Amino acid sequence: MSNSSTAPPTIPHTVWLARGRHVGSEDAANVVRRQLQRLKDREVIDDHLEPDEDQGHDPRELVFEARWRVEGTVTVRARLTLPAPPEPGSPSAPVSTDGQEWILVAEAERPWNPHWPSPATVFWPEDADSGWDHAPVPGLRFREVNPLPSDEKDLRRLFRSCAQDGWSVHVVVHEAMTPDARGRLPLAPQLPASLRHCVVEHRATPDQLRSVNWALLREFDFQVPRGGAVVLPTNPAAPGYDVRDFSVRSVFLDGSEPTELVDVLCRYAASARPLPEGGAEAVTALREQWSLMTLEEELARERRLVAMYAEALEAMTKSRDLYREAADRANEALAALRESGGAVVPGEPLSSSGSPFQRTFGRLRDATKALRPAPPAERDPVPPAADGDRVEPSRDDGGSAEER
Repeated sequence: MSNSSTAPPTIPHTVWLARGRHVGSEDAANVVRRQLQRLKDREVIDDHLEPDEDQGHDPRELVFEARWRVEGTVTVRARLTLPAPPEPGSPSAPVSTDGQEWILVAEAERPWNPHWPSPATVFWPEDADSGWDHAPVPGLRFREVNPLPSDEKDLRRLFRSCAQDGWSVHVVVHEAMTPDARGRLPLAPQLPASLRHCVVEHRATPDQLRSVNWALLREFDFQVPRGGAVVLPTNPAAPGYDVRDFSVRSVFLDGSEPTELVDVLCRYAASARPLPEGGAEAVTALREQWSLMTLEEELARERRLVAMYAEALEAMTKSRDLYREAADRANEALAALRESGGAVVPGEPLSSSGSPFQRTFGRLRDATKALRPAPPAERDPVPPAADGDRVEPSRDDGGSAEER
């Protein structure tokens, strides 16, 4: 766990984010382009755009933007990035090199509702065999049941990797007894739309309870209830994470809606979760490098730029005028000095009754006070004499000190 005393930044309540890998046979960019155009033609989304390379992003990566409305009036802006693959052997190189990595961030005009349509289905087709729904942790998939390994060391290694994956929500579900065909189906179709593509379901068989709880105790210091479920925390964990708030005593794997588990997952998704590694940069890119604007938004942006430039110009003009005034008064003082043929005695106070040069220099001094840093405190060049070394003044009564 992290020992940092500074709380990490959390995911904004208006933001939905996910990360995964596309391992389909078709090029990922072509899949995204076709899906966006299909939704634009059906008027599901308002518009989409593939920004030019000069919009601030790495020219080696591909960026797609889309905007749509939920509940009729709430605008959602989303940005999907297909990063350029890192150099082999570099620290940022992924554990698995299969497929194309993708990062998706969406932001709404109000706090995100998990029942809104998933941003993933705007950029990716919902086909089960499309191949885009692989989780960042190798071997795991969204919308599928992910069986837990039987080896205890592999369990600990998997849970440790899940804790590092702050992009996804990992939940461990234990089967109290071997379920029927309906119970073996994934829980994703029963979840709210926006949770289906960021929740990773781990399934433990009835006889795995002991080994799974051993690994959970070593990694997180808690256990999963028999026949229940628990949401795994991230590393570092959210300050308000309490396993009692994000665990379920019983999950009925009979095809019915897991109401209690859905409630826990919704509360966890809405909680103050730390931004994952790379999440802050993705949110910033969405907000500051956004290109898909309406005419009204472009006009508002240009007005903000004009106002910003006007403020900067005004500050520069004011500074220029102050220095120009100071230079003019310096020239006046120099001219007065040349006309008077005099000199300024160091340390002599400048008053209005002095020479023309002194009067002009006094005005110059007053005008340039705001332009000069405050002078350091003056020090006495001669330390005060000690009491034993004090010299008595001589008297002028005609006698010497010895005669007195």
